Amino acid sequence: MDHIVRTFGDRPGRACVRASCLVIFFCLIPALLKAQTPDPVPEMERPVPILTGNAGFFTNVNGGETELVPSITPVLLLPLGDRWLVESRAEFKGEFERGGGTGPYGGKVEQEIDYLQLDYIANRYLTVTAGRFLTPFGIYNERLYPIWIRSLQPTPLIFPLGTGSSDGVMLRGGFSLNPKVNLNYATYFSTLSTMNKFEADRLAGGRVGFFLPGPRIEAGVSFQKELQEERANAFGFHFAWQPAAVPLNLRAEYSRSHDGSGYWIEAAYRLSQVPFWQKALRRTEIVGRGQQLFAGEIDEDEAEEYGLPDVNTRQGDFGLNYYIQDGLKASASYSRRFNSDGNVNIWTVGLAYRFALPLGRVGPQ
Repeated sequence: MDHIVRTFGDRPGRACVRASCLVIFFCLIPALLKAQTPDPVPEMERPVPILTGNAGFFTNVNGGETELVPSITPVLLLPLGDRWLVESRAEFKGEFERGGGTGPYGGKVEQEIDYLQLDYIANRYLTVTAGRFLTPFGIYNERLYPIWIRSLQPTPLIFPLGTGSSDGVMLRGGFSLNPKVNLNYATYFSTLSTMNKFEADRLAGGRVGFFLPGPRIEAGVSFQKELQEERANAFGFHFAWQPAAVPLNLRAEYSRSHDGSGYWIEAAYRLSQVPFWQKALRRTEIVGRGQQLFAGEIDEDEAEEYGLPDVNTRQGDFGLNYYIQDGLKASASYSRRFNSDGNVNIWTVGLAYRFALPLGRVGPQ
């Protein structure tokens, strides 16, 4: 009887997978057709390897407990000819606390390989990727995660839902539907891996976004199907707006999965248009975020493993960023978390540095 219930209960999920695959397939048709005509490559340009990334040092005070978090995230870009590219990003992050609250700081250094992938640039509309890549679910994981880019150093509560890294194959790209609407897409398959530093689940999914160049608005959806264990589905929606008239970034995401659901809304405003004290304030950015998480069907140990609260949680965040110079910024933020385990204050302060070093002679051949 349980087998019959599972079989019939899985039919809506299978229908969602088929429908999502059809949508992604039809979105890919223009790119696949245009891929038959290669783009011309400038003859005088020679790509060179680049070592880039970011480094930082932050102090977190969570509920009165202080933690020192130094980190460095190198990114290597290695072009192989005009259409092949190897990309890799590793993360080395320390988490040091005082033993017993009074002794010297000690802890562990996490070492992760976020991605190690080979890209084939078929043309401007289609890129084929194989290897380990960032799972394209929502926008935070791919676009906002690096400490130099993110406006608030604490990640959103729902960040672990549907994100992480995958091992497999991905197709992605974008093209114009008409002069007022551009479409971007990503579809992928990930295999199960238990290899150290290359752990991944067996998944399939995709993301489709629509960008309006005029108002500078993007909105999109993400879908993910787990092909193991509970075979659960995950859904996500994202929104981003950068109005041309004011230096404002407005972003939002919603995610729902077996492990939980929730949303975050964030606004970051650069004070470059303030009429008074402009020289002092033009490098300053103020940030606010509101977010909420609804706990999923997981126990306390699983929630801790995934970095998720195991109870319903609300949180408000406020932060400041000061861009000292190109590539260096100071950040500070305050968060107040509300849940049944007890309300806590979270403080974060530190520096983030961005670097980029060409590993070859730059210029024409």
